[in-house]
Amino acid sequence: MEQKLPLPPFSYETALEKIQLAEDAWNSQDPERVSKAYTIDSEWRNRNQFVNGREEIIQFLSQKWKREKNYKLKKEYWAHTENRIAVRFEYEYQDLDGNWFRAYGNENWEFDANGLMQKRFASINDLSIKEEDRKL
Repeated sequence: MEQKLPLPPFSYETALEKIQLAEDAWNSQDPERVSKAYTIDSEWRNRNQFVNGREEIIQFLSQKWKREKNYKLKKEYWAHTENRIAVRFEYEYQDLDGNWFRAYGNENWEFDANGLMQKRFASINDLSIKEEDRKL
């Protein structure tokens, strides 16, 4: 059986560990690596898009990182329960025309007993920024 440590139920410390592992994976910009943290049939809502399963996750992230250059993400703990974690995040990226943006949002995660994320709901807003205003 496939597992992704740490496993629920989460303590404060293991929730922080799970968040850091997710941040590291997303900052790798490797869709295959990121997809391995999710169940085969994982459900996502990302802005106005609905993504289902690892194959769609890989396709979604591959397209995302073709459009979002110089991507850098920071996730922060918000709350947790036994098998759920909530984070706030911000990331910066450059579009294909060279314009910079900072995206802000919240994510709600739900994990199965094997530590794989089965649900991810993300609310995200983008803000146009100047290159000199970058923080990440």
